[in-house]
Amino acid sequence: MIPATATLRNFPAGEAVRRILQAALEAVEPGAAVRRAVRREGDTLTAGDRRWDLRAIRRVYLVAAGKASIPMAQAAAALLGERLYAGVVITRRGQALAGALPERLQLFEAAHPVPDADGVRATRRVQALLSETRPDDLVLALISGGGSALMTAPAPGITLDDLQTLTRSLLASGADIRAINTLRKHLDEVKGGGLARWAAPAPLLTLVLSDVVGSPLDVIASGPTVPDESTFADALEVVRRYGLSLPEAVRRRLERGLRGGIPETPKAGEALFAGAYTLVVADNPLAARAAQQQAAREGFHTLLLTTSLQGEARQAGRFLAAIVREVRSSGNPISPPACLIAGGETTVTLRGGGRGGRNQEAALGAARDLHGLPEVLLVTLATDGSDGPTDAAGAVVDGRTLQRAAAAGLSPDDFLRRNDSYRFFAALDDLLKTGPTHTNVNDLAFLFAL
Repeated sequence: MIPATATLRNFPAGEAVRRILQAALEAVEPGAAVRRAVRREGDTLTAGDRRWDLRAIRRVYLVAAGKASIPMAQAAAALLGERLYAGVVITRRGQALAGALPERLQLFEAAHPVPDADGVRATRRVQALLSETRPDDLVLALISGGGSALMTAPAPGITLDDLQTLTRSLLASGADIRAINTLRKHLDEVKGGGLARWAAPAPLLTLVLSDVVGSPLDVIASGPTVPDESTFADALEVVRRYGLSLPEAVRRRLERGLRGGIPETPKAGEALFAGAYTLVVADNPLAARAAQQQAAREGFHTLLLTTSLQGEARQAGRFLAAIVREVRSSGNPISPPACLIAGGETTVTLRGGGRGGRNQEAALGAARDLHGLPEVLLVTLATDGSDGPTDAAGAVVDGRTLQRAAAAGLSPDDFLRRNDSYRFFAALDDLLKTGPTHTNVNDLAFLFAL
C-alpha cells in the first residue's frame, strides 16, 4: 500500500490520493499483465495474433530479466505447467522471493543500475542454456525495465570494469535512456538483438513490460530480442553529444565498428527474426489511465496531461507546478477539485555529490513555485519503488513545503545545487517509500488542487 508522508497525512484528500497511486501500480502488476496477454487452451498457446501448438514443441525455455522478472516468470510458469523445460530469471539484488519459482527456473540476483559480476554470470548461464535450442523448441523471453543492467555480457575486448565506468558516466551526464542504451548495445553481446541470436534457431516469443516513453522495443532493456535501429555511428554521436570520457577499450571498439571492422547489431529483415514475435503487456499509459479512472471515482475532475514527460527533472517540476498554479487561479485546464496526471521519464545532470533521484528532484524543483498555494499537492512516483540509487520512490510537496523547510533551516536551492533531494525530503518526512513494487513502467506525477 502507498505509505502516508507528513504532507499526505495533512492533506484533506490524502487517503484518496493514496488510493489513486495504488490503482496505478495495481494496473501494471506484472503477473496479471502476463495472464492478460497469454492464454493456454489445452495444447494451444496464444499471444496476440500468434498461436503455438505445444504438441509440436520439444522444449520450452524461459528467460526473464528485469525488475518485474519474478512475477512475470511466476505467471508464465503457471501457464506452461509441465511444458516448461528450464529457464533463468535475473532480478535486482534484494528483490528475490524465497520459494517463488519452480525448481526448473534458476534465479539470480544482480546489481542495478551499474552492472556487476553476478549479472555477467547469470547472463552467461542464459547463453549456455540457449545453446541447446533446436528449431522445434520455443524460447519465451520476459523483459522488463532494469534488464539492461541485470543482463550483461561484455563484448570481446570489453571488461566489466569498462562497462561499469561507462555506465556511471552516462548516469551522471543527463543522457536519456535511448542514448544510454545506444552505447550499451554496441558494447554487449546480449543487447541489441543478441539474445535473439542466442535463441536461434528456436522460435522466440517476447513479452515486454515497458519502462521507456513510447515503448520503442529496441530501447527497452536495450532490445535483447528485437532488431536494433542504432549503429556504431549513433553510439559515437552519443559520446560526442554528452562529452563522455571513454575507457580506451570502449573507444577502440566503437571506432573499429564505425570502420566496419566489427559487424553491426542485427537489423530488421534479417532471417534471425523470422520466428520472433514481441508483445508489450503493460506500459506507462496503462498505469496513468487506471489512476485517472480511480481519481474520477474519488470525485476529482481529471486530466491525463501526457505520458511523454521528459527533460531535466527540476525543470519538469517547475512546469508541473505552473500547471497546478493555473488550475488554482483560473480553473484551466480543469477546475478544482482537480487531479492531473503526467507520465514519462526525466533526467538529472549531476552537479553535486548529494543523494536523490529524478522524481525527488522534480518535486524539489517544484517547491518554490508551489509556495503559498492552498490545498495543492504534487506527488512524484517511480513505479518500481526505487528512484535513483535510493530506497524512496519519489516525494510529496505542497504549498507549505517551503515554509516547513525554512523552519527546519533547510534551503531548497542549496539542496538542488548538490542534487541532494533525498536528504531534503527525509528531513520533512515527505519521502514516498513504497518498497520494491516488482513492476516498472516509468514514472508518474500527480497534481491535485482542491
